Amino acid sequence: MPVGAASWSFTEDDFGAITKSLERFLFDSNARCALLVDRSGQLVATVGEQPKFDPTAFATLTAADFSANDQLAKLIGENDFNSLFHQGEKESMYLADIARRVILVVLFDNRTTLGLVRLKMKATVDELSKFFEEVFKRGANDASKPNILAGADDEIDKLFQ
Repeated sequence: MPVGAASWSFTEDDFGAITKSLERFLFDSNARCALLVDRSGQLVATVGEQPKFDPTAFATLTAADFSANDQLAKLIGENDFNSLFHQGEKESMYLADIARRVILVVLFDNRTTLGLVRLKMKATVDELSKFFEEVFKRGANDASKPNILAGADDEIDKLFQ
């Protein structure tokens, strides 16, 4: 499936399942915040401590960062990088690909370690990848269904002529 292709959406129940998974991950890893960003740069969800920056701008930059790193991977003979790590003096972030269409960004500080974040993130990435694959399949099935309201405007106009 192409990166970022096709539109998709999820229900309130889906959002609840995503939130629970991310809350469990944050608790287990002692990370501060998890953000889900789609590959087009749209913020999907934020769980944990609210960031002290503009999350919409951050989402756009995250998608661009992941896209640039995909190109770097190709230059060295890899298909892509499925995770990225950025370390700062006080704050760090770990990014992971979810089902080739969503990026999980985890913000953490010195209350935890990269090793613990990576360890706990693997199970979360696997869980969310399976979940989003189902969401994408459901979206693809919905898109292939005939639109029963297609042409309704024309039929209504004919009634009033």
